[in-house]
Amino acid sequence: MFMYKVLNSRSVFLLLLLVSFLLSATCCQANDDIKNRMKARLPSLTALKAQGIIGENKAGYLEFRKGDKSQEALIKDENDDRRQVYEAIARQEGVDMGLVGSRRALQIAGQAAAGTWLQKPDGTWYQK
Repeated sequence: MFMYKVLNSRSVFLLLLLVSFLLSATCCQANDDIKNRMKARLPSLTALKAQGIIGENKAGYLEFRKGDKSQEALIKDENDDRRQVYEAIARQEGVDMGLVGSRRALQIAGQAAAGTWLQKPDGTWYQK
C-alpha cells in the first residue's frame, strides 16, 4: 500500500511537471511567433510612419493619421499582437493592461524617428 502511494505521488508529480513544461513551451513558442510576426511587419510599418499615414497613439497602439487605409489589415494585426504582449506583461506584473500600453507609448515616443506622428497623454497629436 505504501509503495502504491509513493508511485501515485511520483506519477502525479511527473504529470504536473510534464504539463508545466508543455505549457511553458507553448507559451515560449507563442511569444516567438508574435516576435517574428512583429519583426516581419517592421519595415512596412516604418515606411507608413515615414509617410505620415500612421502614428503611435497614447495607448501604445498604431492609429491612422491620413485617409489612406489600404494597410488596415497590417495595422490590425500589429495592434492585435501588441495587445497580446501588453496582456502578458500586465498579468506578469499584476497591473492594468492600459498602464502597460501607456508606458510602452512613452518608450516608443522616446525612440521614434523624426517625423513620426505621436499622441501626447492629453490626446493631442504632434510630429517628432
